[in-house]
Amino acid sequence: MSTTTLTEIPELQAARESAQAQQLPHAGSVEPTVAWQLVQRGHALLVDVRSAEERKFVGHVPGSLHLPWATGTSLTRNPRFARELAALAAKHADQGALLLLCRSGKRSALAAEVAAQAGLTHVFNVSEGFEGDLDDAQQRGHFNGWRYYGLPWTQD
Repeated sequence: MSTTTLTEIPELQAARESAQAQQLPHAGSVEPTVAWQLVQRGHALLVDVRSAEERKFVGHVPGSLHLPWATGTSLTRNPRFARELAALAAKHADQGALLLLCRSGKRSALAAEVAAQAGLTHVFNVSEGFEGDLDDAQQRGHFNGWRYYGLPWTQD
């Protein structure tokens, strides 16, 4: 990461201020396009918190790290998540903030909350997630989310 500190990055500062104003229990959220800009500028790493199956069959962001919030078809919560995220944060401390990505931004918001409870101050949620929110037809990917914006992704 450049000599800019994480507290000086306007997008992350805006996310923190918004989270405080909304009394969110985590550092804040950034939209997918902002997340990608932060990654491209070397201010953040993307951590995909979806299951291995979701990454394989739905797609994933090249270069993203993987730390599942929940595993298996029953999506059993990973009891080591906070500890493993702290280890990731320590290992990649020189690479900026950690941006958590899931399908819609809901699991990653819960994961960001757990990160905040564990004392990790530079962990943010990627709102809208990889696939985006459900539309009126109960389908994803039609009006927001990582893939909707045409951001880089690949599929096995």
